[in-house]
Amino acid sequence: MLLPGASEFHNQLQSSWDALGEGGPTLAALAALCARSFLDTPAEKQDDAATRDSLSPESRAILFAAKDRGVIEVRGVRTAFEAPARLLAIYVELDEHRTIAFRNSDKPEVTVRFLDGFAALCREGLILHHLHRDFSLSKKGFAVASQISREEVAEAIGEATEFGLHD
Repeated sequence: MLLPGASEFHNQLQSSWDALGEGGPTLAALAALCARSFLDTPAEKQDDAATRDSLSPESRAILFAAKDRGVIEVRGVRTAFEAPARLLAIYVELDEHRTIAFRNSDKPEVTVRFLDGFAALCREGLILHHLHRDFSLSKKGFAVASQISREEVAEAIGEATEFGLHD
């Protein structure tokens, strides 16, 4: 077997490194979970209330935050100085002017809990993947989100940070 030429090999490494630097493998895994749920509908579907009740507080908080607009991004802040601030996290557009980030630079376990909660939503078919880091609620995701009250997710929402859309 012949190895690719030096410049071709360099280009392959460069594109792989860029994808890794932007969270490519994790985004691809989340997209695969969404696709699997989208294509492989389980024979026995839980009703929306049973689905809601089976979710973690973090998953419910993400759904509640996304209930109106449905737009979710998974992104990292690669320019952040501290490593915990660079971790991939869940960002939800509350409306056209405000975003909420489920991340905590001082307590990385908070960021990871919400990322895990998002993965669970993908597995349940409540999230659709669109492009790169862009996700949305699915039809069932909107239905389940509409059944979640602010009171039941207040503590989890309190762990997030709200800011202007482009801050």
